[in-house]
Amino acid sequence: MIVHCAAAGSAVAVVIVASRLVRRTRRAVDDPDPDGPTTSHAGAMLSALFLLAFAIAIVVPWTSSDAARSNTYTESQAIAEASWAATRLPEADARHVQRKLREYVDLVRGPEWRLMKNGRLSPRGWAELDGLRRDVIAVEAGTDELKDARAAVLAHLGEISAARRQRAMDARSAPPAGLLAVTVVTGAAVVLLPFLSGARPRGMTLVPLSLMAALLAAGTYLTIDISHVFDGALAVGPEAFTGLRAELQRIAGGG
Repeated sequence: MIVHCAAAGSAVAVVIVASRLVRRTRRAVDDPDPDGPTTSHAGAMLSALFLLAFAIAIVVPWTSSDAARSNTYTESQAIAEASWAATRLPEADARHVQRKLREYVDLVRGPEWRLMKNGRLSPRGWAELDGLRRDVIAVEAGTDELKDARAAVLAHLGEISAARRQRAMDARSAPPAGLLAVTVVTGAAVVLLPFLSGARPRGMTLVPLSLMAALLAAGTYLTIDISHVFDGALAVGPEAFTGLRAELQRIAGGG
């Protein structure tokens, strides 16, 4: 933040120094008009900067949201595959693994999803996965078939853990705070530029200006509202895990 402020201050200093130097030349002319070249140039550049920041502030969360949604289905698919692989274990162990997977899904689509709006995952989820992994490792495998079944379940549990770690990163992801600040500041500057340049809009000229201000405010609010993957207008929901619950019941019942 200090570097950004220093850069902005340096740019302002350059403008002041340049204006003083230009005033000493004979070719320089005063430009007090609201529609003069200075205001026109500044307005065009402010509009371009706002559009650039606005586009980035929209595209980055949109892309992150799509990736996070895809990852939830990857995690849910790994859970389903783990449940199918558990059917090859001894019956008691298979029931235990499938029950723990259902409990994990209930945790994710319920309490944990609410925590993810604040960028956090439940510690209980990690504990349940670690406990389940230890339980599977402890399964006695006296035959090659059981060893293969145990290895398959462990492999799918590893996939679940990897997808969960990615979900934890998605929950914490957000556009840089400076990007949102630039979007807000440039949007406000675009709206206030006519007044800052000395213009006094009256009558019907206030209508398009007010409309522009309202649309800019709505667009700026949108960039803030969609900045979090699991909260806001583009929030990723627990649909992948909600549908998975019924599938796990079907697998446990024998397909």
